Amino acid sequence: MKALVLTGLKKLEFIDVPQPKITKDTDVLLKIAAVGICGSDVHYYEIGRVGSQVVIYPYRIGHECSAIVAQVGKAVKNIKVGDLIVVEPAIVCHKCDQCKMERENTCRNIKFLGAPGQLDGCICESMIMPAENCLVVTGELNRIQAALCEPFTIGLYSAKQGQGTHSRTIAILGSGSIGLSCMISARLKGAEKVFITDKLDYRLGIASKHGADWVGNPDKNDIVKQISELEPLGIDAVYECAGQQSTINEGIEILRPGGKLILVGIPREDRISFSIDKIRRKEITIINIRRQNRSTGQTVELLAAGKVNIDYLVTHKFKFEDSIKAFELAAGYKDGVIKAMIEF
Repeated sequence: MKALVLTGLKKLEFIDVPQPKITKDTDVLLKIAAVGICGSDVHYYEIGRVGSQVVIYPYRIGHECSAIVAQVGKAVKNIKVGDLIVVEPAIVCHKCDQCKMERENTCRNIKFLGAPGQLDGCICESMIMPAENCLVVTGELNRIQAALCEPFTIGLYSAKQGQGTHSRTIAILGSGSIGLSCMISARLKGAEKVFITDKLDYRLGIASKHGADWVGNPDKNDIVKQISELEPLGIDAVYECAGQQSTINEGIEILRPGGKLILVGIPREDRISFSIDKIRRKEITIINIRRQNRSTGQTVELLAAGKVNIDYLVTHKFKFEDSIKAFELAAGYKDGVIKAMIEF
């Protein structure tokens, strides 16, 4: 079968790899239906690493996917050939201290799709996953919407972790697909007013159209000054979704005393810094988001029931054979891209 692999920085190739086969009774053979390009995929594509996770070439990327069941192992129940599946990309051990604390997202033995040294990515024609990682779609979701469940789950989990009963005003710094997912999720958690910033005006337009109360471009406006004038007591919770030192600094400035800084974005640098004077005097709580934990099922239910609309996150669709063009577009922020999706 064909798979897309990185062979160097900004170098992708299609190669032939063996067709996967079921070896365990709990295995499910999946025919990939759709794959979304994530910001972490772009990091691997452009700089060959995400923090301490460094690519060894050739390397297969991708983890946001939906699939059709092609075959199931003997012990698999409630999943049948032909089912549309939302794939949970993290395989966990259920045995370590983190799993026993119900923190599967920080499992000591986690194996994640498209993570260096862990599992091959899903930009290929077929793959094997454990049955527990295959969530059957029971509603009216199509394959594109099913693939969107994984990135939207990050926003949902971020809102669960970061928003409390006193989180009335929300700021989201960075309005890519994860930032917009945080916006939708913040509303679900009761946010009454949402401020969004981004350096790309087209993204601000989308955010404004779909629920933001105020938008601003930090390259064109003093967003700290403007938000502070509108909310002189400060913002209750800030979702930092850009992974930039500048947005972290802005978040600290606009937060009220006792506010929460929720770090969702992935910085490319090994280290970021905080003004200890400001975060101490304000007693700001800093919350790190590591993917998601126990939220994928809820995401599937929300989308299948039509309780949220995330279709607008997908701005571009490519055939599998055009996957290289999809990466070039996503990495270059070209043509108004939010989420580029690869269809099989």
